[in-house]
Amino acid sequence: MRRTPRETAESSRKIARRGLLLGGSQLAFAGVLALRMRHVQVDQADEFRLLAEENRINIHLIPPSRGRIFDREGRVIADNENTYRITMRREDAGDLEDTIGKLAQLVSLDPEDVSRALDEMRHSPPFLQVAVADRVSWDEISRVAVNAPALPGVTPEVGLSRVYPQHETFAHVVGYVGPVSERDLARYEDPEPVLRIPRFQIGKVGIEAKFEEALRGSAGAKRVEVNAVGRVMRELDRREGTAGADLQLTLDSDLQDYIKARLGPESASAVVMEVETGDILAIASSPSYDPNKFVRGISTRDYSALRDNNHRPLASKTVQDAYPPGSTFKMVTALAGLAAGVIGPDDTAYCRGHIEVGSRRFHCWKRAGHGHVNLENSLRDSCDVYYYELAMKVGIENIAAMGRKLGLGIAPDVPMSAVTPGLMPDKDWKRRERGAEWLVGDSVNASIGQGFVLTSPLQQAIMTARLATGREIMPRLVRSIGGVQTPIEGGGDLGIDPRHLKWVRKGMISVVNSPRGTARSSRIEADDMRMAGKTGTSQVRNRVVKNQDVPWEERDHALFVCYAPLDNPRIAVSVVIEHGGGGSAEAAPVARDVMLQALYKGTPPLEAYPSSDRGRIREQQERIAHERAKRHEAEGRRA
Repeated sequence: MRRTPRETAESSRKIARRGLLLGGSQLAFAGVLALRMRHVQVDQADEFRLLAEENRINIHLIPPSRGRIFDREGRVIADNENTYRITMRREDAGDLEDTIGKLAQLVSLDPEDVSRALDEMRHSPPFLQVAVADRVSWDEISRVAVNAPALPGVTPEVGLSRVYPQHETFAHVVGYVGPVSERDLARYEDPEPVLRIPRFQIGKVGIEAKFEEALRGSAGAKRVEVNAVGRVMRELDRREGTAGADLQLTLDSDLQDYIKARLGPESASAVVMEVETGDILAIASSPSYDPNKFVRGISTRDYSALRDNNHRPLASKTVQDAYPPGSTFKMVTALAGLAAGVIGPDDTAYCRGHIEVGSRRFHCWKRAGHGHVNLENSLRDSCDVYYYELAMKVGIENIAAMGRKLGLGIAPDVPMSAVTPGLMPDKDWKRRERGAEWLVGDSVNASIGQGFVLTSPLQQAIMTARLATGREIMPRLVRSIGGVQTPIEGGGDLGIDPRHLKWVRKGMISVVNSPRGTARSSRIEADDMRMAGKTGTSQVRNRVVKNQDVPWEERDHALFVCYAPLDNPRIAVSVVIEHGGGGSAEAAPVARDVMLQALYKGTPPLEAYPSSDRGRIREQQERIAHERAKRHEAEGRRA
């Protein structure tokens, strides 16, 4: 059927309108597309350029060099050494099992380390590097580097690790470092990124832990270019971190090492202080352990041997343990009595070997008694009955106040782990902690450093320094941080009558130098080095049995405190030998030897010892010198 001219014209108009609509739509779409392309290519050019750069450039943290630790003479106690390790990144490694299998063909891998690394990678962000092998050899690192194209995600690295060149000598003071654990991270509200670096080491105990932030430093960073599979192609730039601050301690390596040798296998401790400054010259616990084993990952067998040893080598006995001070506490009771005005230096008490308090009998160590004794003789002979009677007159409150004035019952401010305050009990303490009233018998026991009284070896050294000077001597263990000297604290007057101190010191002088003194055999013969001291024996059990008749763990502790020289005191020493027996027989000889070593700053002349003892001392000095030389040689080989 033929279309009319009118129909043909109408059809042409419809086609023209549709063409215009379609063309307009296409033009509009092209315009929007052009605008979007301009926005992306011009307005957002910098943003997309940055995203592209991030796809080929990675930023790696550079761990800082940990601050070193030195002794007072500048000898290294804690240092850093280069170590080689192998790390993996999960997002680049692909099949973890396959990659580790290839790696195992090149280096020796510990199954425990591999298991730990796999577990860590599965529970960590995919971009985090995890150490698979630590302390590998240079040959192994070289093999991994050569085969790098076949080991996606595997990176050989050079790092720093802590090393303690003097091994056991400073373990209880300096402590050790170890890899950051989840428990460590939980202590921080917002952990620093550097703590996420694989096997990054932080202080765990001791000075390493107490000065962690100062020693740690701050991390650096490096930008590296990577290819499509994450392989590092080149390093673009590097910003080194800031090394941690170096610490210098007040300790003397030679003296600390000598004490370790002198204590030998005993479960014991010794503290040496300068009485004027409070500087701790030595603070040693025996036996000790090698902190390097903890840095490198101590084996289960080695740790069990330390943990199960009844001499407790892991314990820092000088500050962590508190012992009944025994008769070394008698100076506190004497000063309390003098201050209260209940005794004078010439007042006497009669010792018949015991006293009766209620229905209980309290014995003196000398069963036959000492007869009439005054203050000086009570210290010289260590008469217990004199102090029993004095305690009942003066009361526990006065005794406790004097004890605190001399530094007892207060935790010393030193940067070591688990520092105990000891215990200086009084009536409120017993009522609060034991729910009972204080008894007269409690005061009698406390008067001779038994019962509830507990002190640490460091507290006893502080007490002795204060007795020697009459000033509030405070211990100082860190001499400088980052080259800046730490201040000497305290030093003010104790507020104790100088006459009272003079009378008590006279008794301490007699303990060592009088023919009847309990420590006469441990005296110093050199006139300008003579010392004053006090023996102590603290009971571990209540029953009266000879030490040699009971197991080692039930024997009495042996204690001795001393200062020297008499006219111008410079050094204070405290020694505790666990379950050693009598203080005069066991602790006093050790303290005398340590004192001489500190005064002479090296091996003292034989003339400083009693003539009857010089043959034994010569043999002892030769033995100790030989043992120290052998140990240093062994340490050199281990290093």
